[in-house]
Amino acid sequence: MSGQASESAVAAEMTTDTQVTGRRAVKAVIPAAGLATRFLPATKAVPKELLPVVDRPVLQYIVEEAAAAGITDVLLVTGRGKTSMVDHFDRRPDVEARLEEKGDLERLHEVRRTSELADIYTCRQGEPLGLGHAVGTAASHVGGEAFAVLLGDEFVDEDSPLLPSMLDLQARTGGIVLAFMEVKPEETSRYGIAVVGESDLGEDVVTVRGLVEKPKPEEAPSNLAVLGRYVLPAAIFDAIRDTKPGSGGEIQLTDAMAALLEAGTPVHGIVYRGHRYDTGMPLGYLQAVVQLACKRDDLGTEFKQWLNEFVSGEGRAT
Repeated sequence: MSGQASESAVAAEMTTDTQVTGRRAVKAVIPAAGLATRFLPATKAVPKELLPVVDRPVLQYIVEEAAAAGITDVLLVTGRGKTSMVDHFDRRPDVEARLEEKGDLERLHEVRRTSELADIYTCRQGEPLGLGHAVGTAASHVGGEAFAVLLGDEFVDEDSPLLPSMLDLQARTGGIVLAFMEVKPEETSRYGIAVVGESDLGEDVVTVRGLVEKPKPEEAPSNLAVLGRYVLPAAIFDAIRDTKPGSGGEIQLTDAMAALLEAGTPVHGIVYRGHRYDTGMPLGYLQAVVQLACKRDDLGTEFKQWLNEFVSGEGRAT
């Protein structure tokens, strides 16, 4: 994107694929074909996305996040051994009948609710060839509409939503909208870091000039790290098809987005101030379980009491 051109001028010159339409995206893609080797042997037979955080699997939190933002159509990009992810969102008349007989209406409601969150579809990523490749497999399902991408191992607090503001901003600009969080300088080497400029599109909105993958702290252009939420125009699919394999021999979504940025597509980011749960690593997963258990009305008080006693050495491990 030219440094001299105003954002309004750039928007006026965009191609048909990235024109501002005012139409808010209603489809989401969740790439979930990975092998989750960090969680083996647990994920040998159970997809990482179905590991429970208290009594809901990670994937359900993500679909609930999308549904709460007005997404009605969710595509799961799956791989070998991942069919149980789709099963989770199916009706279970036998379970429902049993709960109804027992008069357990609260659990009956929760079981039924999973099948009512959104229309769930699937496609297969035959080989794990990168995030860009996974998103590219969604082209025929998404069509010519803007859409959201939600990575399958992180989610945010339901009382501090992120996706609605991203969808609204993309409908205004017609381009790419990313999500960022502020990290400590010494942590920049763990993330993709944004090169940003000011924007007049709202509080915590920045103009994105570029992305640097895992820079050393002294070379980082900012402290804004990319989160696993994207809202993309349909033009990304052509960019992915034109993207050659990059790091690790994979087709990187970052490279495809960089190509659109260079071609004049506006790219903005929203700095997220709420809490993010990262379940992609065992430590983050365990932290999410503890944090959400502590927040539960039915479990929190007793669990926190036990946790305090255990940490202080006054409680027993059993």
